[in-house]
Amino acid sequence: MTHLLGLTGSIGMGKSTTAAMFRDMGIPVWDADATVHGLYAPGGAAVEPVKRIFPEAVQSDAVSRPALNEILRTDPEALKRLEEIVHPLVKADRDAFIAAHPHELVVLDIPLLFETSAAEWLDTVLVVSAPAEVQAARVLARPGMTQETFDLILTRQIPDAEKRRRADVVIETLTLDDTRTAVQNLIYDLTGKKHA
Repeated sequence: MTHLLGLTGSIGMGKSTTAAMFRDMGIPVWDADATVHGLYAPGGAAVEPVKRIFPEAVQSDAVSRPALNEILRTDPEALKRLEEIVHPLVKADRDAFIAAHPHELVVLDIPLLFETSAAEWLDTVLVVSAPAEVQAARVLARPGMTQETFDLILTRQIPDAEKRRRADVVIETLTLDDTRTAVQNLIYDLTGKKHA
């Protein structure tokens, strides 16, 4: 039986780095963001259905995120209609990934894990976290990131304290070595096997 481990965390908390550590240790990792990018890319399964509902969001045979974000900003009903298209496609991709990786542990990297009620079907939820000042320093060091954009992103995410409260496991991502050790220990806890 495959153990489904959900991985989430607010922006700048080290989720991508932690996901890479699981991959490096031989654990299959499904990436929700990468899946959506693929669905929106030229030839992606979401392009035609999105074009039917939001024709102005499709440019050069792909879904334009800036155009889509503008629609979502101005039309309160748009998000629900978009989710009706995208969520079943994401679920189908996720189910296919799990079926293709008959491993004792599969990590599902889901940025909006709590927001999309994924905790209901996962076996374990892992939240990565760091102090607010560390988070801010990491995010504001990103090219093109401003305090205003960072603040806006935070308003759209469940607060870190709430994520920590709802998690089964919390890993502090202050140093790479400590994070890697915590990942190794969690893999051992869930599978009984050591991974170097």
